[in-house]
Amino acid sequence: MPLVIAAVAPHGSSVIPEASEDAGGAMRTRESMLELQRRFAEAQPDIVFITGPHGIQVRGQVALSRTGRGAGALHLDSGMLEINVPMDIPFADAIEERTVARGVPVARVGYGTVRAEASVLPLDWGIITPAWFAGHGRNMPGAGHPLADIYSGIETSPGPALVVANPTRDIPRQQMVEFGKAVAEAAEADERRIAFIASCDWSHTHLESGIYGYHPSAMEMDEKVVQAIRNDDIMSLIDLDDEFIQNAAIDGLWQLLMLEGAKQVVPMTVDFLSYEAPSYFGMIVAMYDIARS
Repeated sequence: MPLVIAAVAPHGSSVIPEASEDAGGAMRTRESMLELQRRFAEAQPDIVFITGPHGIQVRGQVALSRTGRGAGALHLDSGMLEINVPMDIPFADAIEERTVARGVPVARVGYGTVRAEASVLPLDWGIITPAWFAGHGRNMPGAGHPLADIYSGIETSPGPALVVANPTRDIPRQQMVEFGKAVAEAAEADERRIAFIASCDWSHTHLESGIYGYHPSAMEMDEKVVQAIRNDDIMSLIDLDDEFIQNAAIDGLWQLLMLEGAKQVVPMTVDFLSYEAPSYFGMIVAMYDIARS
């Protein structure tokens, strides 16, 4: 069936409620991610495809998971958050087949053993954070919590299987669009309910005290991305100048272009939830509802 839900989500781990009481100042983003959590619980996906900018990098190729499990941990001031989740090999195989047919270079990746079913993919913060809200939160809402009714009667463990893709930035951007089309086509050929998350953070040069320092391009870039998503015009970003990208230090463009490819196959309507940059990097949350005929 077609994709059932999609989203652009940040991966600053402080938005996870268990990670930080004040979300590192990103309370608006946390509220938006809790809304994402609510909508994903309603959509009940069997598989969540997540593309992120970190994780395993294979030069000139999209690294695509081929493992039976995925696991990782976030080391934070408040302690350690761990995740150990099922991965879906058949859906990843279907994506690979269609991706290769579209001429997009893809590398299948695992860790630990040549037997995919027994292999485990190391998961980074770019995957763990959105997965936490997409069905793998450690602490399910209890009685009285605003999400309790949503989860009532829904099997929440072990949560949806994941498929993970990590592109490198030296791949032509149009190929990211083609990869997204392949994901949507694989979903249409599958009987299960499949969701799509583009895990993206935006300009990382908002503050001199930040890891990448300050550059005036940061706000200009984030405003441009916000407008493109709001106007449902992601393709307007495909030719962003390389120097502009480097000065702003974004990591979301490539994943966003994958989502655009999926949108070109499966019609979607955007619901822009929030943007904020309470620290040195920008965060956007946007939901995509699948148009039904």
